[in-house]
Amino acid sequence: MPKRLTAEQQATYAREGYVAPIDIFSADEIAEIRAEIEAAEATWPNALDGAGRNNGHLALPVLDRIVHDSRVLDAIEDVLGGDILAAGSTLFIKEPQSEGFISWHQDARYAGMEPHDWVTGWVAISNVTEENGCMYMIPGSHHAPLRDHVDTYGDDNLLTRGQEVQDVDEAAAVPLPLKPGQMSLHHPRTVHGSGPNRSSERRIGFALQSYITPRVHQVLGDMYVQSARGSEGGHSHIEAPRVAEAMSEKAVTLRADANQKLSDILYAGAERTRNY
Repeated sequence: MPKRLTAEQQATYAREGYVAPIDIFSADEIAEIRAEIEAAEATWPNALDGAGRNNGHLALPVLDRIVHDSRVLDAIEDVLGGDILAAGSTLFIKEPQSEGFISWHQDARYAGMEPHDWVTGWVAISNVTEENGCMYMIPGSHHAPLRDHVDTYGDDNLLTRGQEVQDVDEAAAVPLPLKPGQMSLHHPRTVHGSGPNRSSERRIGFALQSYITPRVHQVLGDMYVQSARGSEGGHSHIEAPRVAEAMSEKAVTLRADANQKLSDILYAGAERTRNY
């Protein structure tokens, strides 16, 4: 019996390479989470901008709680099984009337995690609509091998290299609007992207990027993980402790090292880097 997903949702994920929406947090819970995130932005200006948007769960308890929430992990278990490692997170914020977008891409293309025995969760902290830049998925694209990407380094492209899959059939794209507190899951080979925020509201999403099984290896460098569920140990990565105090010196130092390792992985073989 599935723990969080229905049997139909499991089948949808296997067939299409994504599933949404998945109800996780109540309206009150997600409102409190948003308030904590925005309070952290006010307390530590720029700590969640640029490269600071990565691995925030290693430095902020509010993001740590999302990563390790039992309801999130139940949904992950319904896809991956009971041995789960948390291998990173990214806070994606699109301000009102901003041009930032995510080009068509596959998460697995530059992540260095092999085999593709992993899944990305995406939690809506705010209302997420087509107008304010929700994700779009290309159904079934995960069944094919990885596609070539072109590094564009576009000024408004929120991906590290501005990497982009060419010749995507956009007519086939399916939007994934989410209410605050809902989550989507997608396969690492699923082609997806999102547009700019044309609305008057912030679009805040927290990418749980990603959950892996212990059999997944990092082939481009080293990375930190946390044992989230199931047997501990038995993997080839650096085990990170859970954060105890927001933005403590220890937590900030750990996250900085994790982000440098992530940068080394994502920019491996790149012509240049930037502060993403």
